[in-house]
Amino acid sequence: MSERAPGIGALTDRVELARRDMAPLPGGGHEVIYVPLGRAWARVRVLSGRRGELADGRAVTISHAVVLRWRSDIGPGDRIIYRGEPLDVVSAGDLNGRRAWLSCACSAGRVIG
Repeated sequence: MSERAPGIGALTDRVELARRDMAPLPGGGHEVIYVPLGRAWARVRVLSGRRGELADGRAVTISHAVVLRWRSDIGPGDRIIYRGEPLDVVSAGDLNGRRAWLSCACSAGRVIG
């Protein structure tokens, strides 16, 4: 991860954390749900944006870098909700090897028409 450790007061974005889980459906099978884990202060940066096509519509994909205090309960497949938009965690790792900061690479996709 190419993030740097944030300075004092750099965690200015309030985010919600959600863990991916599976819930059984009444007719059989399972459904993906996201269980809230709580809120945290983070530093969220938009890295890039890309237009493309998804199924029958146009799609926009935006990549984000999110840094927050170390926690071991966030990993790939989980979600970080920032300003009401769900960011899917693609990767999460220790920022500097000291378990002080967690750096997450996230993506947000939206079909626009």
